Amino acid sequence: MGSNQTATACSVNQHGGHAFGSFQGRTREGLYLQNRRGMLKTGLAGIGGLSLAQLLQTQQSRAASGMRSSRGKSVILLWMAGGPSQIDTWDSKPERPWINRGPFGVTQTKLPGVVISEHLPKQAAMLDRFTLIRSVDARHSNHEPNMVFQTANLQAEPRVNSEAVRYPALASIIAKHHGANHAAMPAYAAFMKSRSHLAFAGYLGKQYDPFICDKAAVLPVYTNVGRDTGQVSGGDIFQMPRGLNQDRLHDRLSLLQQFDVLKAGRDQDGSMDALGAYQRQAVDLLLGDRARAAFDLNREDPAVRARYGNHLWCQQALIARRLVEAGTAFVTLDLSYHTASGTWDTHGDNIPPYGGISKGLGPLLPLFDHLLTTLVSDLEERGLLDQVLVIAMGEFGRTPNMGTQDSTDGRNHWTDIMSMCLAGGGLRHGQVIGASEKDGGTIRERPVTPADLAATLFRYFDVPQDVQYTDHQGRPKFVVDGGQPLAELF
Repeated sequence: MGSNQTATACSVNQHGGHAFGSFQGRTREGLYLQNRRGMLKTGLAGIGGLSLAQLLQTQQSRAASGMRSSRGKSVILLWMAGGPSQIDTWDSKPERPWINRGPFGVTQTKLPGVVISEHLPKQAAMLDRFTLIRSVDARHSNHEPNMVFQTANLQAEPRVNSEAVRYPALASIIAKHHGANHAAMPAYAAFMKSRSHLAFAGYLGKQYDPFICDKAAVLPVYTNVGRDTGQVSGGDIFQMPRGLNQDRLHDRLSLLQQFDVLKAGRDQDGSMDALGAYQRQAVDLLLGDRARAAFDLNREDPAVRARYGNHLWCQQALIARRLVEAGTAFVTLDLSYHTASGTWDTHGDNIPPYGGISKGLGPLLPLFDHLLTTLVSDLEERGLLDQVLVIAMGEFGRTPNMGTQDSTDGRNHWTDIMSMCLAGGGLRHGQVIGASEKDGGTIRERPVTPADLAATLFRYFDVPQDVQYTDHQGRPKFVVDGGQPLAELF
């Protein structure tokens, strides 16, 4: 990623956050319920741009239409923004010359004859619980923004296609056709370092946007170069304004409902009454304890918190487990920082702040190894692993040979091939799918496309393979275009 791209990387605040961002919970105006419009403006704020009331309405509509869903199933996506090197992670080439194999050694895994990077020893020891895919076709993908794999749309490249940002995320499709596993939880939630790292609902409508979690939990504050400041922030989404508690808010809502009775005579079709019911339910959910508790790490066993560790990413992973346990169906973690010890964009050690393989990827892999294996082990011990599919991937791989951009220790972007891994979900694991050529630069067998990944997710969630959405010209578009579920997993 070049410096010009770095400059355009955006924060949540720059692009606007989820609907809770306008909650204004610490001002009188934020919860001063003058009328129905004021009520909507206050704490009925939403999940990903949709009010909770609208979310309830959407979920009820799904139930009334008889849509089936595999209740209880969830996904945690560890999005390795920047493009992790396939050769220096899951597709090691120890027999190749140094310029190709890179500076890392290898470690034998639980699977006979399968080796991975020496910096992933914890995953190696339990690789029988994982599936490695070494033949992912990333030829149409890019990053900053990176949309292709999160949408399964090969045209999701905003630099050349102005409509690309409107292609719906797979997670949003799942939010629409599967929904949350509990009505009091968002269906699609995400931690987001940069908006360009995350796909939104687009054509589906804001009701299926992700609920952005960054300010919902108290978490350590890291600098833009990935250093822990020793400070914490967040957790203010669920806080009440000064002088207003839940009882007082309910009293105000009760008074509002009495005024609504006076207007009922104008409501000939009952829609006003129905809307009021959804609003009341929405308030109950917002003020309820389930979502609040999921984000509150103080309610977690201290031994479990210590097991995950204090790093921001690890705490986010713990919250992701708590979210799926509480009923969220899809959680994305944006694992990225623009730093030599916190980015997967490892061009070279002469290109700050990204660093190369040794200085950039070297410190990052043990952290990722700990995060991934702790999450999978925790899910397994809690009896959740068969219902939660963990996916770790980025947007493309990196060049087979070292020494790009005048660096002796770095790799450039490479879209011909990448690797990824999966665990859990009640799927078949302990296997390697596909293979690369000897230098790890191209696919040798069993290509896996973005559409194949979409089809796999849809089968997992029991979403129809022929699901469509309507574009800006009113034309129906298939989400899965030519893809097939990975039969090896089922």
